[in-house]
Amino acid sequence: MFVRYVNRLQGDWPFRAGRTPIFYGWVIAFVSTLGFLFSVPGQTMGMAVFADSFISSFGLSRTELSFAYMLGTIGSALFLTRAGRLYDRLGARVMLIASALGLSGALVFISVIDLVGQRITQWVDFELSFITFPLILLGYFGVRFAGQGVMTSVSTNMLLLWFKRNRGRVLGLRGVFISLGFSLSPLLLALLIDDVGWRDSLLLLALVVGPGFGFLAFIVVRDRPEVCGLQIDGARQVPGAYANSTSAISGLDAADTDSNTDLKLAQVKSNSVFWLYSSALSMHALFGTAVTFHIVAIFSEAGRGRDEAFAYFVPQAITTVVVNLISSSMADYMRLKPFLIIMLVSFLFGALGLLNLETDLGYWCLVAGFGVGGGLWGTISNLVFIRQFGATHLGEITGLNTAFTVFGSAIGPLIFSLALDVTGEMINAALICAGLLACLLVASVLIKQPLDHPPGQLNRRK
Repeated sequence: MFVRYVNRLQGDWPFRAGRTPIFYGWVIAFVSTLGFLFSVPGQTMGMAVFADSFISSFGLSRTELSFAYMLGTIGSALFLTRAGRLYDRLGARVMLIASALGLSGALVFISVIDLVGQRITQWVDFELSFITFPLILLGYFGVRFAGQGVMTSVSTNMLLLWFKRNRGRVLGLRGVFISLGFSLSPLLLALLIDDVGWRDSLLLLALVVGPGFGFLAFIVVRDRPEVCGLQIDGARQVPGAYANSTSAISGLDAADTDSNTDLKLAQVKSNSVFWLYSSALSMHALFGTAVTFHIVAIFSEAGRGRDEAFAYFVPQAITTVVVNLISSSMADYMRLKPFLIIMLVSFLFGALGLLNLETDLGYWCLVAGFGVGGGLWGTISNLVFIRQFGATHLGEITGLNTAFTVFGSAIGPLIFSLALDVTGEMINAALICAGLLACLLVASVLIKQPLDHPPGQLNRRK
């Protein structure tokens, strides 16, 4: 019975998507954008707004909360390659529904941790933190796995299968809304918490993400153009060109892939280019997540207030949007290596700004460095793996990369917390990040990338 329902969800059901007046790929692009936006409760900028409330309600220190965040996030990363393999088998619709419900359930679980902890301490003579620490660790595992991990990777991968010729522009347009949504979310969540409290805020988010977005994905999402009688970029399918398959993306024609040979995960693991990009993308996750998670404390060290800390995300997001839109359009005609080098230089510039955050110049260096780097990060992370290694095993490959990215985001907040405990100043951890970025910058210049061809150039070769 389960197989029958999965097969139905992999098909063109409950309505004929290929008969819509516009190319259905634009509908997928809309849902893909929503998938990213609804993942905010599982992203660092979403959880960071709740950090102070968790510390006071769960009886935890900042370092203990950061350690739980790290362990929960690392735990989620261990399962992301397997989740990518499930995406390759089951398709985007099944995985989006599952991730929406999973994220919703994790938010509900976190909302009652303090109540469960208080009830248990009435039965046993334990401090509250002994109970709440493993519970919030489990809660962080749930939101990070379902939200940051599965929901975001599936939202991107499904869109890549519908566009090729103007893939960069489509992703850039989507990036505008994602960047604006991510930048405004800390402010909006802070207002929501001030209005209804942290517990009701989590329950409201759970309701919107699970029943809300999950039902939308159930009705609207289609795994690939072929099941709708369409081809990539909107052309009508040639009769008889597609045969049913148990693989979610095996219906892709060879002309639709981005590299001369679609590489398997085992081949990718021995490719130095994969590790270069995965390390660079993970470094952004480590550094950016740490700054976001501790944004209030970092700004406080520099003599800046809570409102100014949350307001920082607005100019940074504007910069990210502009850079992402421009770079995504350019990426349709350019190699990605220059974008990688500029991204790493930008994050180094941001580290310099963070170390001098008490000055206006340092503040704007942080805004510009993380804004430009974040915009280029969005372009690179969306395009590099399908362009370099093809689409057949995209779920597994991006799942492995996401695992390392999530791992980076896990250890970042703890590194900054430990820097505070050991040195007395949280921003000293920025020196470690700057050293790692410098090493990656040297590697990005030296390592050759023979498979890095823009789609137009690849088509001319064919």
